[in-house]
Amino acid sequence: MTFFATTRQVRLAIVLCTVVSFGAPGIARAQAVDSTPKPFEAFSNSAHSLRDSVVAMARAQIGKKYRTGVTSPKGFDCSGLIQYVMAALKLDVPRTAKQQATVGLAINRDTSRLLPGDLLTFSKGKKGTVSHVGIYIGEGKFIHASSVAGRVIESPIDRPASPLIKIWRGARRVLTLDDSVVAATTAAPSTGIKGG
Repeated sequence: MTFFATTRQVRLAIVLCTVVSFGAPGIARAQAVDSTPKPFEAFSNSAHSLRDSVVAMARAQIGKKYRTGVTSPKGFDCSGLIQYVMAALKLDVPRTAKQQATVGLAINRDTSRLLPGDLLTFSKGKKGTVSHVGIYIGEGKFIHASSVAGRVIESPIDRPASPLIKIWRGARRVLTLDDSVVAATTAAPSTGIKGG
């Protein structure tokens, strides 16, 4: 069977192709609604970059002097470093290592579960009070203000045991897995005792 198009059918086909190619007003609006980003899509897409920002901000402090009770680039104690880095990214955490060890979600002491930006907590003994904190940066390493080194340094989590090195107790996640919501970080009243 052979089909011969009439002039009218050809014109109609051209008009329909033009509408589909360039979009009729009704069609364009429907496509615009479909292409509108979902409310938290930008946050989900930026999950990795927010964690990268925490790591980059922490790395920028490497070499700064250790100073007890200080939270500025002129010097940091361990919890002051955490508070400074998080505040730069509009994340509120309390002031001391002991208080910071209670914010966010508890993560088991398992390096396979850690994500960059997680807070690592340390103490002098297995049952001691948390007295040191650092920021996990990936690949088994963390950044912290070390009173022993006298400055902000990068260290491996699995450092050899030493009387000068505090024991890794656990981790706290202050950013959820997709970083679309910051985990609850209610600042506890300061006791005046600083971590470091």
